Amino acid sequence: MRDDARVDLFSKELAADRPLAERMRPRTLDEVLGQDGLVGEAGLLRRLSAGGEVPSLVFWGPPGSGKTTLARALAGLADAVFEPFSAVLGGVKEVREIVERARDRRRRGLGRTLLFVDEIHRFNKGQQDAFLPHVEDGTLILVGATTENPSFALNAALLSRCRVMRLEPLHKAALVALLERALAEPERGLGAEPVALSREVLEALAETADGDARRALNDLEVVWRIARRRAPEDGPFDLAALGQVLARAPLRHDRDGDQHYDVVSAFIKSLRGSDPDAALYYMARLIEAGDDPRFILRRMVIFAAEDVGNADPRALGVAVDGVTAYQLVGMPEGRIILGQVATYLATAPKSNASYLAIDAALEAARGAGTLPVPARLKNAPTRLMKEMGHAEGYRYPHDHGGFVPEHYLPEALRGRIFYDPPDAGYERQIAERLVRWRKARDER
Repeated sequence: MRDDARVDLFSKELAADRPLAERMRPRTLDEVLGQDGLVGEAGLLRRLSAGGEVPSLVFWGPPGSGKTTLARALAGLADAVFEPFSAVLGGVKEVREIVERARDRRRRGLGRTLLFVDEIHRFNKGQQDAFLPHVEDGTLILVGATTENPSFALNAALLSRCRVMRLEPLHKAALVALLERALAEPERGLGAEPVALSREVLEALAETADGDARRALNDLEVVWRIARRRAPEDGPFDLAALGQVLARAPLRHDRDGDQHYDVVSAFIKSLRGSDPDAALYYMARLIEAGDDPRFILRRMVIFAAEDVGNADPRALGVAVDGVTAYQLVGMPEGRIILGQVATYLATAPKSNASYLAIDAALEAARGAGTLPVPARLKNAPTRLMKEMGHAEGYRYPHDHGGFVPEHYLPEALRGRIFYDPPDAGYERQIAERLVRWRKARDER
């Protein structure tokens, strides 16, 4: 028998005073809902942990997606002692103490230790090195949990020793099944004092939870307590009653993390893909989650120049006017301005020719060095400069109908084309003029 005094979270003695979400935590991979790609019959995690051989892992996913649950289930599979540790509350000193306990168990033949590090990204990259030798020599099975992108939050040495597994927010069907299980379970759940809740109420709870199993179960526990005390004359607990109980939950969003950048990326790609409906949706996500509307407007100013360009020269003006208008009115009316700018940009013809042109010109300027400016293009404000030939031979286009077939690039770059407008919107007319002008220059 092991000497470790392991706390059984599912014992009857402890169940009553624990939150429902803790009591209903799945005990095995078979009980886990909503992560079929990992724990389904052909799931990667199930295959990796077959036979109790659990590798070191990092679970990357949003709150309430099952990171802690999976770590506990894996400790059971590996017959290992589960050592929970929070990188928010503890430091390297506590890690050393856990390592010593793990070494002692190993020396005495009492099995391995699975160290679960919650919020592992809160350790800086130097502190993360504290885990490396103990993972390397097998003292610990390390399972980290993070809501941040491991590519940025974890150091390369740790990533090379741990397989990263991405957890998704739980889909609605999985959350409804979880709520139904909690209502029916007599020991760990609420089944000992059953309350009738309609499918509509459970689905609404699942939607409000926004993929977070913990939030769904916490809300269910609140609803169950209120519904249990509801007077018969009040009727069944329905959607109207639910709306009075639950405050509207904020959208899951991190203005400094992947969720922010993923939604911003989807917003820009929807504008570029000429889908105003998708662009409006993702922009609404950003607004509802608390992003600064001025940030959104700045991105649309950049987009107008980069992705619409001269295909619709008015687009940049619309975007800049949007910035000015928003500064005048602010929110909530500012949402209308944001909507107008987004729909204009999404439905405008697209061209990135100006964006490509300036980058190509910059590359040429860096690569060619300081090429001499042709003498006829130089300024000649003094007599000496005129005597040196500055501006000699220059023809003023306005004296020749607005165009002169002249070469303006330095001799070393003659014939180079940086700006190549496509057959899109107003740039169709620009392209036709350029064809004529470039042909005339080439024939000169």
